[in-house]
Order: sequence, then C-alpha cells, then structure tokens
Amino acid sequence: MKDSLLADPLFGTALTLGAYAASILVYRRVRWLHPLIGAPLIVYLALLLGDIEFDTYKIGGDLVSFFLGPATVAMAVPLYKHAMRLKHMLPSLLAGALIGSACGLLVNGACVLLFNGTGEFLRSALPKSVTAAVAVDLSAWLGGSPGLTAALTVLTGLFGSVTGPWLLRAVGVTDRVASSIAIGAASHGIGSARLMTESEEQGGLSGFAMAASAVFTPVLLLPVHAWLS
Repeated sequence: MKDSLLADPLFGTALTLGAYAASILVYRRVRWLHPLIGAPLIVYLALLLGDIEFDTYKIGGDLVSFFLGPATVAMAVPLYKHAMRLKHMLPSLLAGALIGSACGLLVNGACVLLFNGTGEFLRSALPKSVTAAVAVDLSAWLGGSPGLTAALTVLTGLFGSVTGPWLLRAVGVTDRVASSIAIGAASHGIGSARLMTESEEQGGLSGFAMAASAVFTPVLLLPVHAWLS
C-alpha cells in the first residue's frame, strides 16, 4: 500500500504544495522563517522521517517544476497591464537591468577570486544571478559545472528573496521601481515571485529585469569566455 502511494506522482505534488501551505502559516507567526526556506525544510524532514527516497518524491516534484515555466511567463501579465504607464521608462529599465547584470558578474567573479576559488568554481559561479535555465547553459558553455551552478542559482534567488528588500532599504534605495529592477536582475524568478506577493506592478517590473538580464548576461560573458578559453 505504501509503495503504491509513493509511486503515485500525486504524492510528490501533494507533499510540495502541502509543505508550502504549512510554511506560509508558520511565516505569519515566525517572520524570519521565509516560506521559500521553510517549505524545503518540511519536505526534507518528511522524506527523512518517512525513509523515502528522493527519486520517489521527484516523480511528483517534477510535476510542480514543470509549471515553473508557465508561472515565469505569467509574470509578464502585470507588466503588460501597466505597459502604457511604464512605456516612457523603458530606457531606464533596460539600463538598470544592464547595470545589474554587469555588477552581478563582477561581484560573482571578484568573490571567487578573493577567496582563491578554483577555475571551475569561477566558471560555475559567474552566471548564478540569472534564471536557472539560462545559468546552467552558460555554465556549460564556460566550462563550469551545471549542477553546481544550479545550486548556486537557487541559493542566490533565496537569499535575494529573503534579504533583498531589507538590504535595499538599509542602503537607502526606497524607490519601488529601482528596487524591483535590482531584485529581478540579481535574484531572478524567486525574487520576482516574492515581489509579486507585495505588488503586481513590482512583480512585473522584476520579471522584466529578470528577462532582460537573461539576454544581457550572455553578451557580457562573451569577452570572459574568450579570456577563459
């Protein structure tokens, strides 16, 4: 009975959604435990205590991952709804995304070099600020480890989602448009999803910055690729 239940894709899906719903309830009382941190912890504990193999959970977990693509595309909807009001800001939005992408590459590279990271780690860490689907391909192109890049990308998104708004306010960035572009360029889809819960417009702007960064970053990496080759 247990084996047949675990083999059902609905098990992994239900566990993922249930963990996220539970983490939101916890977050309302424990503000420092963000749902994007709480949900994976709940899933991990469930698998550990239930002695369930990750591959078994992944059957249904992949179903949730499948909808990440449509969910990411859906971030363009609020941006479209506010398009006429934001049209005159397009040059500034593009400039912000470009500068954010460039700063992300510089900071990522500087941190690795500062701590004497290996060449493979450098190649893997450079693209970690763009969305995972693009970052993994860029890592392979640079000669890095796509698996390591995927992990670093997720951690970057989580960190930006949890601390990004607070850090921006701490350094004096209070403009909602500027903060949205900064989080989208640095924390991709996870950060954008956080902003979507606060403001439809901010979520759309962050999604725009995420998409623009996915275009700018490969171009900015062209000379880096030539240097590393």
